[in-house]
Order: sequence, then structure tokens, then C-alpha cells
Amino acid sequence: MFRRTAPSTKGRNFLHVIKLVSPFIAVVVLQAAIAGFSLEVMSSVRAYVAGEAMWSRSQKNAVYFLNLYLRSGEAGQFAQYQTSLAVPIGDEFARWALEREPVDAEAARIGFLQGANHPDDVPGLIWLFRYFSRVSFLQEAIREWAATDPMLLELNVFGEVIRSELKNGPIADSDRLNFLSSRLSDLNSQFTGHANRFSTVLGEGSRAIKLMLTGVNIATAATLILLLIWHTRRLVLQRQAFEDALHAEKERLAFQASHDWLTGLANRRAFEARLQSELDGAGKGPLSLILLDLDQFKSVNDSCGHLAGDRLLCQISRLLQQNRRPHDLVARLGGDEFGLILPQCAPYDALDIAERLRRSLELFNFAWDDCCFAITASIGVTCIADGNATLEEAMRRADAACYRAKEKGRNRVQVDNGRPDVVVVPSRQREIIAARG
Repeated sequence: MFRRTAPSTKGRNFLHVIKLVSPFIAVVVLQAAIAGFSLEVMSSVRAYVAGEAMWSRSQKNAVYFLNLYLRSGEAGQFAQYQTSLAVPIGDEFARWALEREPVDAEAARIGFLQGANHPDDVPGLIWLFRYFSRVSFLQEAIREWAATDPMLLELNVFGEVIRSELKNGPIADSDRLNFLSSRLSDLNSQFTGHANRFSTVLGEGSRAIKLMLTGVNIATAATLILLLIWHTRRLVLQRQAFEDALHAEKERLAFQASHDWLTGLANRRAFEARLQSELDGAGKGPLSLILLDLDQFKSVNDSCGHLAGDRLLCQISRLLQQNRRPHDLVARLGGDEFGLILPQCAPYDALDIAERLRRSLELFNFAWDDCCFAITASIGVTCIADGNATLEEAMRRADAACYRAKEKGRNRVQVDNGRPDVVVVPSRQREIIAARG
């Protein structure tokens, strides 16, 4: 009799244990379900945020390359425009597939992949759209997304219009060119506005979801949820801080590599790279080059010291940058030598700019302590109209003109006449002449 009741007692004990722990099991299961649901929702929202970043970057690239193509007519830039435009068009196609009845999930998957979304994110993108598109924040975000459809169509048509106009050669009508470029800029601004509102709405929605789910999790396992939020937030902040520091360091190194440490102007390396780029595209229009040497720099250094000379160079650099066009480049080439690259600048315009610079320097007085110095410059100007001109030849011509200005008495503008009788003085001799000045 005892042997028959023992298994029954064990069974009752087991059932009793199950009853005791079942609420805890239910809480754990609920916690796991909530955690899984939370991760899925937040991952899908994150995927939309990442997709918006890719969408926005690709749209901006499409406008950028189309603008370049408008001015250059290079087929490669049009191909890059098409490649960039394919990303937002793919996302648009995916949204259309999810909005139709019945939903075409396969077409949506293809569209999201064309939109450069990560393949692992695509199921979450489809799931969130299908089952939560009527949630207020997502519904508002989708409206912002859909509002860009006419703009994408216009940008697509715009590209074909520009390509058809460029079949007969570059657009000669500057008003037409400016109109097309201005319209592209307007389109880009409209895209940016909708993209920012899309991100803002998603951000607000994700924060609202996070608060709601956090409240539920606190009711079931407060300590675990608080610890998870703290740890996740710390990791996110550490990663963001690291990425910000890395980005700032990259920008600092890139700036240092291409800019003069004292004046903040482009350095010789950046100057020559830009000049080579302009020479490679010399067919776009006349290219003018100005080299400028200060005439009294050594006397400032000798009289007041190098700190005064540095202050003078900084003030001169600011003067040279005044009234420059956005695409002009002002650089410090070394010592008291400066250079200006003036794309699409006719010779008479370059001469006028050089003369105005000379006059501005002539009227500029540099004061240091009790000393006052009149500053002048010898300026050489050359215009590169030959598409076969090399960087060395362009620099030689401008350098020769600058030296000729010094040779003729300084404080003057000398235009390169393109004749071989302009003699280039070796660098050592130029240093001797500079020392005498």
C-alpha cells in the first residue's frame, strides 16, 4: 500500500511545485515575449532610420551628380546620377507593393534591396509596414515618404531633359543653365525637408514605444529592465562618442593635410591638386592663375620678428579672400607667396581682380607696436586657354610673370604674354632677390 501511494505523493508534489512557480514562469515567458517584441519593433524602426539615411544620401548624390553632369556633360556623371537615383526609386517601389491589395511581399523585398537596405533588415521593414502602418507616428512618417514621389518623378524627368539638351553640346544659355541648376537646388531642399520630418517622426515614435514597453517591463521585472536600459544606453553613448571622436579626427587630419597651419588657406599641395583638376577640365572655360609675392615681408620679419610676420600673413590671407567667388581658391604656397585659381575667368577679368588686389594691398597698412609698414605685392597673372597645358607649364608661366613684376620695380601686375622670352629665375636666385626686398 505504501509503495502505491509514494508515486502519487511525488506526482502531487510535482504539480504543487508547478502551481507555485507557474506565475513566475508566466512572468518570465511574458518578459521574454515583451523583450522579443520590443527588439523586433525597435530593430525595424532602426532599419527604417538607417534606410532613410541611405535614401537621403543617395538622393543628395543624385542631385549632386546631375548638377555636375549639367555643367560638364560627362556620361560617367550621368551614370552615377542614375545609380544614386535607383536607391530612392527602389524604396518607393517597395512602398507601393506594400500599399496595394493584396500585399506583394516579394516585390517589396526586391524594392528594399534595390534601396540599398541590408538584406537582414528587409523582413523587419516589411513586417513593421504591414502590421503597424496605421499607428499614428508611422502613418505620419509614411505620408512624408509618399510626399517625395512627385519630386522623384521630377528628378527622374529632369535627368532625361538635361541629357536630351546636352546631346547637342553644352548648354550655352547661361540663364537656362542657372534655371536648371536652381531648380535642382530647390528639389534638394524639398527632399531634405521631408527626410528630416520623416526622421523626426520616427524618432518620436520610437521614443514613445520605448516608454510604453519600458513601463510594461518595469511591472514585470523592474531591475532587469533598468539594468538593460542603463547598459544599452552606456554602450550607445560610448559608441557615439567614439564615432564622433573618430569623425572629428579624420576631419582634422584631412584639413591639416590640405591647409596651411598659420592662415587656414589651402596649402601648395591642395593648390596644385585643384589646379591639375581644373586643367583636366579646361574645356569648361578660361582658367586664370594669379601668383602674388609680398614685397616688404622680409623687412617686417627683420624689424619686428617672426610673430609680426605671422600676423601680417594672416591679415593678408583675410584680405585676399574678400569678394572671392565660391569656386575660386586662395592658397598660401609658402613664405610670403600666395596663389589664386580663378576658374571660368577671362583674362581681362583676372587682370581686373589682380589690379584690385594690388590696390587693396597698397592701401593696407600693417601696424605692429610702434611700427607701421606699407605693404605692396608683385603679382603675376596668366590665363590658361590651352587644354593641353600641364601643371608645370601653368605654374612656370605665372611664376615668370610674378618675377617679371618684381624685376620691373615691384608693386605691379604683370600679365604672362606667353612668349618664351620670359625668363624663369631659379629658386635660389629668387630667394636672394626676396632677401634683398
